[in-house]
Amino acid sequence: MAQVLEFKLPDLGEGLTEAEIVRWLVAVGDVVAVDQPVVEVETAKAMVEVPCPYGGVVTARYGEEGTELPVGAPLITVAVGSPDSVGPAGETAAEAEGSGNVLVGYGTQAPARRRRVRAQLTAANGTAANGTAPAAPAPAPAPTPAPVAPEAPAPSGPVPVISPLVRKLARDNGVDLHALRGTGPDGLILRADVEAALRAEATAPTPAPVPAPTTTDHPEATRIPLKGVRGAVAEKLSRSRREIPDATCWVDADATELLRARAAMNAAGAPKISLVALLARICAAALARFPELNSYVDTEAREVVRLPGVHLGFAAQTERGLVVPVVRDAHTRDAESLTAEFARLTEAARAGRLTPGELTGGTFTLNNYGVFGVDGSTPIINHPEAAMLGVGRIVPKPWVHEGELAVRQVVQLSLTFDHRVCDGGTAGGFLRYVADCVEQPAVLLRTV
Repeated sequence: MAQVLEFKLPDLGEGLTEAEIVRWLVAVGDVVAVDQPVVEVETAKAMVEVPCPYGGVVTARYGEEGTELPVGAPLITVAVGSPDSVGPAGETAAEAEGSGNVLVGYGTQAPARRRRVRAQLTAANGTAANGTAPAAPAPAPAPTPAPVAPEAPAPSGPVPVISPLVRKLARDNGVDLHALRGTGPDGLILRADVEAALRAEATAPTPAPVPAPTTTDHPEATRIPLKGVRGAVAEKLSRSRREIPDATCWVDADATELLRARAAMNAAGAPKISLVALLARICAAALARFPELNSYVDTEAREVVRLPGVHLGFAAQTERGLVVPVVRDAHTRDAESLTAEFARLTEAARAGRLTPGELTGGTFTLNNYGVFGVDGSTPIINHPEAAMLGVGRIVPKPWVHEGELAVRQVVQLSLTFDHRVCDGGTAGGFLRYVADCVEQPAVLLRTV
């Protein structure tokens, strides 16, 4: 008597909880073999063909193409153990052809080699025309298995694989699952095991490459060692790109009122206030409102570390290269103190007198690349900080002011931020606040 078994959508790994049916590979009434792909599904990670661990006749399918199913929902039902699939000693097809690859939640009935022997014995014993065993078989000596084509030695047992994703990764990259030792429960082969095998293969010794004839093709080329300041900058920028998933947003702002405020402050006879000092005051106020950006990510502890004070770095170009001096406790300084400290650190940078303490410990960086005559840029975050504000040149441009077209002093502001510490809403809020302070400096007075 046939037994109907239900095959559910298996755990596809990596925390995925649902999948969408893209294409059915079998129809009701089709005969399927063990581990035959029966449906193609799409997850948030990849397109996957899902194999069925049962052999038999498909009796039902659940879900039309385009339907999204949760993990554990029924996919198909398969009738196994029908008279057509009874083997020696009354074994059903499910017993004789148990899956050699373990899906999460599904077991394995018999090793692959034993399945082949049983199939050979069944073929040798013969069946009746209607597919059932003969009613009264004549006694006969044990049959000799029919010869089969030579093949590679079969493994002694099944390959424990956690999900179809893992098998697909191994198949696409030519990894022999029988050669792997699984690190999961009960020896299950995980995706990490396949990836480790791929890394080991990639790092295996290879013949020394033949040097490219660059020196002969370009005899006039000059090689400049990446060392000193340039080497340190190169390493820090490379590390930032490797480790930080950054994103950039930008906005144009009318800086006319900010320039007027600075001119009024400098006309009073007090020490001159620099534009970068005013921008630094705005950054400190914005970080007080959006502290997520005054932080860094501790990758080993998997924690975002928010910092209590603002140590503001600023980009300074020198003959020895780009350096980023740090203004300590920028959030406690007024515009006059910030102006003096920016001037001191800039002079020390150009003279090569900056100490290690003056070049480290920053929590946020201000980059005024407008001094180079450019409008915009996508700054690279100064690792391990979480964000950098870039300021372009301030130039006269057409602008709608109070409902009328006018010529105003316009600047582009760019914020590059670590997407691990916040989402676009926080970054956009920070940048919008900075732009509002640039356009209406009185906003800053109301919030400090």
